[in-house]
Amino acid sequence: MATQEKSLNDAITIAVSSQTLFNMKKKSQPLLPGVAFPFVKALMNVNSRLRELYPDSKELFDIVLMTNNQDSQDEHLINSISHYGLTIEKPCMIGSDSIVGHLKFYKTDLYLSEDSEKVKEAIEEGIAAATMSACENESELDNELRVAFDGDGVLFSDESEIIFQTKGKEAFIENERALVNRPLEQGPLKGFLQALVKLQQKFHARKEKCPIRTYLVTSRDNEGGKARVLTTFRSWNLKVDEEVYLTGTPKGPPLQKIRPHIFFDDKMSYIIEAQKWGTIAAHVPYGIGQ
Repeated sequence: MATQEKSLNDAITIAVSSQTLFNMKKKSQPLLPGVAFPFVKALMNVNSRLRELYPDSKELFDIVLMTNNQDSQDEHLINSISHYGLTIEKPCMIGSDSIVGHLKFYKTDLYLSEDSEKVKEAIEEGIAAATMSACENESELDNELRVAFDGDGVLFSDESEIIFQTKGKEAFIENERALVNRPLEQGPLKGFLQALVKLQQKFHARKEKCPIRTYLVTSRDNEGGKARVLTTFRSWNLKVDEEVYLTGTPKGPPLQKIRPHIFFDDKMSYIIEAQKWGTIAAHVPYGIGQ
C-alpha cells in the first residue's frame, strides 16, 4: 500500500480505533461513548466552525475509523455513528493486516488506539500515535478543543530526558544551559501540534474566537529547562497557548483545571496520575521513558 504525499491544503487525518471511540464491550443501542469520544466530538465542533468561515476549504479534521472485520459490519457501530451525528466517511477494515500500511495510505496525522502494540508499530514508523485506556472519573468537558502535551519524549525528542535519567538533575540543568540556543530535536507529536496551530491561524486570520487551545504541561522548571523550550518553539515557528512548568511536582491538579480533551505523555506514571484526577490521557510509547 503506497504512501501518499500530503499537501499543505489537505485535511488533518485522525485515525481512531472503534474500541476507543465506543465501548464495544457493552452492546447497548446506541453504543456508549468510549474514551476518545469527547475528543472526536470536539474535533467535529472545530470542523463546524471552520465550514462557517471557509465553506470551500478542505483543511478540516478528517476522522478515519479503524475497525476489525467484525466491527466494521456491526450494526450497533454503524447505527451509533449516525445516532451521535459523527461525520465519519472513511471506515477502514484492518483485519490481520499491519496497521502501518493503512495509516500511511490515509496520510495519518494522529493514530489513537487501545492496542499498545499497534501504537508502538506506528511510532516506530514515524507516525504520531498514542494508546488510550478508560478513565474512570472523567471531568465534564465543553466544546472548546483543548489538547495538552508533555514536552520531552512527546513534542521534543528524549535527548535531554536521557541525560536526566542517566546522569541526574544537575547534569540535566547544566546541559540545558549549555545548549540553550540549540533547539531540541522534534518528538513524535510535534507534527500534530503543528497541524493544530495551522488551524488556529485560520481563525485568527478572520479575527474569530478560536475553538482550539493548546497546552504544554511539563516537569521542567523555569530555572534549567524553560529557556531551551522557548528556543525550540521559536525555531519551529510554533507556540502553545499556555505553558505549565511543574518542576517535578504532580501533573494531576493542573490538568484537572485545564480539563483537556486529551493529554499526551510518554510516561505511564503520569498517565495513571492524570486519569486519577479525571483527565483523559494517552500514552506515547517513545524514548527512554518506556
